[in-house]
Amino acid sequence: MMMASRRGGAKLAGSMMLVSRSFSTAISRGVITKEAVTAKAVGFHGDVLRKSIGEFWVRGSVFGVRHGSTVSFGEKGQQKTEMKQTQPVAEGGDKEEKKEIASYWGVPPSRFTKEDGTEWKWNCFRIDLVLMVCSMKLKPWETYSADLSIDLKKHHLPATFLDKMAYWTVKALRLPTDLFFQRRYGCRAMMLETVAAVPGMVGGMLLHCKSLRRFEQSGGWIKTLLDEAENERMHLMTFMEVAKPKWYERALVITVQGVFLNAYFLGYIISPKFAHRMVGYLEEEAIHSYTEFLKELDKGNIENVPAPSIAIDYWRLPPTATLRDVVLVVRADEAHHRDVNHFASDIHYQGRELKEAPAPIGYH
Repeated sequence: MMMASRRGGAKLAGSMMLVSRSFSTAISRGVITKEAVTAKAVGFHGDVLRKSIGEFWVRGSVFGVRHGSTVSFGEKGQQKTEMKQTQPVAEGGDKEEKKEIASYWGVPPSRFTKEDGTEWKWNCFRIDLVLMVCSMKLKPWETYSADLSIDLKKHHLPATFLDKMAYWTVKALRLPTDLFFQRRYGCRAMMLETVAAVPGMVGGMLLHCKSLRRFEQSGGWIKTLLDEAENERMHLMTFMEVAKPKWYERALVITVQGVFLNAYFLGYIISPKFAHRMVGYLEEEAIHSYTEFLKELDKGNIENVPAPSIAIDYWRLPPTATLRDVVLVVRADEAHHRDVNHFASDIHYQGRELKEAPAPIGYH
């Protein structure tokens, strides 16, 4: 009798566990089905995208790896087969295709489309996912329209010893550049941007380390300087499409960058006011160089070719934009960088720290 009772209890317990397991699986699948939307609706080629309050959580396959305990082994194999896709090389906009990289860590791929439905092919600047009231759509992020109305004639008159030292240092750097490139303004712009992209990165890095050492905020200046460095790098990526550097020009870039990086690093540590003032004067020279570039384009000495696609997307230029339009927006960027660096130097000259003045984040 006791044996029968034990057998009956075991059967009852097994039935309850089976029902519980089936019920929990059904509930979890029901929740997923209810909340899930196809990832293709937002340009993500994964399994599903679940919406939460103000956030997006990705659940499903990422680079061929399935995350979720309610999936059978057969579904896993099928999912891996479906994820064998190709992805374009995006930084330079090349049309080559390569297989996606499998990752154990589940980092989601960033594949999006533009507003007109075409594929966004740049990884160096991205588009953002924006949830609208009734629908989801994608819009550019880190792209902008340049402010061409900025005053290009502003100039800081050197008054102090450090100002004069910064001014004549930049003038001395211009002399060998004029001798080497002369009126080859495409290559000249390429060389200029390899140097101009260094100060923002060095300044941002040093401010970052200072913020960590002192346990204090930076006032937004870290982001401002790093954004400046990225913007200058995008100038370089653009002119790389216009002027194809020769081997000796590439060697010159390596040499100049190595010397300038270390010199500016030491200069910023010794005197940030001098470092920012020098960059301000460097940007003034950049404005002059691009103005001469425009004159050569208007005279017909340089062919006004169609704008590179990377420039059209980055500055939101019209599809019919030309090289002249690109030079105009780049010159406007340099004028904004001039203002930011002279402003930073003025803050130091007043005996203050950058964190005491709100940084001009997004000043384009």
